[in-house]
Amino acid sequence: MISAIFFDYDGVLTTDKTGSLTTCRYVSQAIGIDVLAVQAAFRPHNEELTLGKTTHVEIWPAICHTLGKDVSFALLREAFESTPINAGMFSLARGLKGKYHLGIITDNKKDRMDHLKSFQGLALLFDPIVVSSEVGSSKQNTEIFCGAMNYLDLEPETCVFIDNNRANLAVPSALGMQTIFHDDEKNDIAGLAKALVALGVVVENAA
Repeated sequence: MISAIFFDYDGVLTTDKTGSLTTCRYVSQAIGIDVLAVQAAFRPHNEELTLGKTTHVEIWPAICHTLGKDVSFALLREAFESTPINAGMFSLARGLKGKYHLGIITDNKKDRMDHLKSFQGLALLFDPIVVSSEVGSSKQNTEIFCGAMNYLDLEPETCVFIDNNRANLAVPSALGMQTIFHDDEKNDIAGLAKALVALGVVVENAA
C-alpha cells in the first residue's frame, strides 16, 4: 500500500530538464554572453554546489572572472525565479495531497532551493523537501532516499519516487522503493497518473 510519493524537482515539477539549464539560460540572455560560455563557467563548480561543499555566493567572483564581466549577484536570484513550473504536475500533486505524503528528493543547490521553497511556496505542498546539498549525498547514493523515508518513518515498498533521469531510479529501486520514469520531453501527465494507479495510488480523474 503506497503511503508517500516523492517527486524529483527539475524535469518533473519543472519543465526544464535541469536547474543548471534554467539558470545558465537566464544569465546568458541577461548579460548577452553565449549560453555555452555561461555553462562552461558554472560547470567546474556544479558538483561541489550540489553536494553542499560551496555556495553560489562563494563561487560568484570566480564566475564573474571566467565570464569577464562583473555581474550583480541579484541576477542569480532572478535566474532562480525564472524556473518554469510544470503546471500539470503540480495539479496532479494537489489532487494527491491529503491522501498521501508528498515530498521532493532533488540533486540541487541549497541556496537555489531555499529561495524557490519560498518563492514557489513548495513547502505548502511538499514535506519533506530533501536536497542533496543539505544531506551531502546525491541520488547515486542511498542517504538522500533513506533520509526522506526516515523523516516519514516509512518502509521503501510504501514509497514511490518519480524522476526524469532513469539513472536516478537505480538506487531507490534497489532499496525497494517503487519508481516511475517521467519523460520530461513528452511530459505525459496522464500517462504518469496511469502509472501511479497501476501501483495502487488513487488518482482523481485518472482514465
